[in-house]
Amino acid sequence: MFPPAQNLNLDARALSGITGSISIACWVIVFSPQIIVNFRRGSADGLSLTFLVVWLLGDVFNVLGAVLQGVLPTMVILAIYYTLADIVLLGQCLYYKCKAARYHLPAPVTSSHAHEHQNHSEIVHLSPATPLLDPPKTAEEAMTSTSEGGNWGIWSTILFNTTAIVMVCLAGIVGWLLTPAPPQSPMPGETHIEFDVFGQVFGYLCAVLYLASRIPQIYLNYQRKTVDGLSLLFFLFACLGNLTYVISIIAYVPYDADSGDWTPEINQKYWRYIAINASWLLGSVGTLLLDMIIFVQFFWYRDIEDKYEYESLSDSESIIEDDYHY
Repeated sequence: MFPPAQNLNLDARALSGITGSISIACWVIVFSPQIIVNFRRGSADGLSLTFLVVWLLGDVFNVLGAVLQGVLPTMVILAIYYTLADIVLLGQCLYYKCKAARYHLPAPVTSSHAHEHQNHSEIVHLSPATPLLDPPKTAEEAMTSTSEGGNWGIWSTILFNTTAIVMVCLAGIVGWLLTPAPPQSPMPGETHIEFDVFGQVFGYLCAVLYLASRIPQIYLNYQRKTVDGLSLLFFLFACLGNLTYVISIIAYVPYDADSGDWTPEINQKYWRYIAINASWLLGSVGTLLLDMIIFVQFFWYRDIEDKYEYESLSDSESIIEDDYHY
């Protein structure tokens, strides 16, 4: 038998519960796409170790702040889970980096470098004594075929990522529906929510570390001029998790706030709740904005690689024509 399900009255309390459940679903699997990408590539060169270490420190302070502030046991358990999952991802990255250093393995070739190597190989083998069997494609022809394949790859990626996001959202909604309805009486500690000094200090340290963690990754992407090795779905889940978490806090309704009965006392409880969770709100909103920069890098560097590919094909075509004229 399933527990008594939530009713379908989508008021503010329901919105808070649904978005909170979706946020949990996102954070449970947030690291999985990146771990899979690292495993398939046999490398973690796309990730900044500083990014992961600082994020891990933020998770540790998140656990400490959640315990000291006295949040729900579920949130404490999830904070511990995030920390363990971060350790797994960090351990995987350290393994691949140590393996590459020990065996002097080259980093996986990026798409732009791959085209450069391919064009160079074709040019080296060209000579009047070894003519081409087939006339070479022009840059426009090669670019057209590449663009067709690239467009299909883009759409398939969009379809896969969208499906994954929808499935996670559905899982969160189903989880909320199957959760027992909240009691009419207040939960322990809800009537007298108190600030804990150390809990707040750790909460703000957590927020600062979460904000600082994105900067090394953004800088690494800028240095490499590529986002190869990064999972877009990894950051999509992180953004969706932060966004729904913020909504779940803002849409919070005190237990005794009946519909249409928002008294000054209830209003005071609401803003006190917001103030207590301000550090977690700051961390979520801040990282959400910084993740937008990483999304811009995903699209920006893809355009640069496409342009570089076209220029490489054009250079190859001109050199081939010179060899024929010779």
